[in-house]
Amino acid sequence: MQAWVNGQLLEDPTAPALPVTDHGFTVGDGVFEAVKIVEGRPFALTRHLDRLTASARGLGLPEPDLERVRAGVEEVLAAEHLPLGRLRVTYTGGPAPLGSGRGDAEPTLVVVAAPLQAWEGPARVTVVPWPRSERGAVAGLKTTSYAENVVALAHAATVGAGEAVFANTKGDLCEGTGSNVFYVVDGQLRTPTLQSGCLAGITRALLVEWCDVVEVDEPVGVLARADEIFLASTTRDVQAVAWCDGRELETPGPVTAAAAATWAAREAADLDP
Repeated sequence: MQAWVNGQLLEDPTAPALPVTDHGFTVGDGVFEAVKIVEGRPFALTRHLDRLTASARGLGLPEPDLERVRAGVEEVLAAEHLPLGRLRVTYTGGPAPLGSGRGDAEPTLVVVAAPLQAWEGPARVTVVPWPRSERGAVAGLKTTSYAENVVALAHAATVGAGEAVFANTKGDLCEGTGSNVFYVVDGQLRTPTLQSGCLAGITRALLVEWCDVVEVDEPVGVLARADEIFLASTTRDVQAVAWCDGRELETPGPVTAAAAATWAAREAADLDP
């Protein structure tokens, strides 16, 4: 693993590097991006940095200096060649008083690169009983406030699932804790709209561009009659779902297999689509 903090590549990436008053640490006042590394290079970095900027703007943080971010990315990738890895860019409110109010310090910028273990086999998912708010102040932003996801994943583990799926406050299908959800009904590939409150996933956006996908909001119960379900994310790419709340599904189904094949071909053709 390699770590770069506020312009400096750390000799020991596990050593303490942030003040205990950093607002990202104390109250989760930060945004981040997770980027896939393919043969030492980041995939779709421009799209990820655009979303980092949008998330920072939505949280009220100063817009990050993207040239500085790219410099940090280059340093950590040059320090260690990763055939398959995860790049994480974290941008927080910086040191601040102990409370919700921000201070006047410069934001904190961290870039970390580490090996990534590819997901093996299909996923098992469950719908959790807590709704995702599509009307909240941070809806659709990729913030560091992930406690809700931690609780949901712990709940999923109790029923033997590896991903938790949220409905929104309307009862419509929203998203997973770290994935967008796609499903097939009557041969049609569907995914929730961004108005559902789901994250504007980079993998989601590319699949919508590359495949025949209908964006639609409908009750989360639609998963019970879906012929196929798959998850999409930076680390999962296209991952078939084999089990959803006690129901076994064919994996991969034909539509899922076609989406996965399209993804693999397009990713190989262009690392910054």
